[in-house]
Amino acid sequence: MSKVEDFLTASEEQEIVQAILEAEKNTSGEIRVHIEAHTRKEHYERAKEVFHLLKMDNTKQENGVLIYVAVNDKKFVICGDKGIDHVVPKDFWQTTKNSIQTHFEKGAFKDGLVAGIIKAGEELRTHFPWQSDDTNELSNEISKG
Repeated sequence: MSKVEDFLTASEEQEIVQAILEAEKNTSGEIRVHIEAHTRKEHYERAKEVFHLLKMDNTKQENGVLIYVAVNDKKFVICGDKGIDHVVPKDFWQTTKNSIQTHFEKGAFKDGLVAGIIKAGEELRTHFPWQSDDTNELSNEISKG
């Protein structure tokens, strides 16, 4: 697999967007997925750069979560903004990563992303429950680089 376009089918992308919509339904948190072919940077540093480029660090409660995937590098990162990073259990990022990794190792990329989105959504709901004045601050579409 050498192309970002081959990583997920259009149908799988829609299932991921639907998972984001479902996860965000009960929280003020924001979840995004970004997919690109390759980066020359360290993957966590690139994920933080994409986090900023997608304006995920501009949410009102600093509670954005990004799942970043570098397809050709066979690497992914899950990271969050300060607001969520300060309140989630210490093992949250690792257990979420493990959940995604289990699926990715089987080639079930859509299932891995959906599992990560659901897990992040549950944690966001716990710490950032939806309020009546909440608005969807960021796009739910998968971004690609």
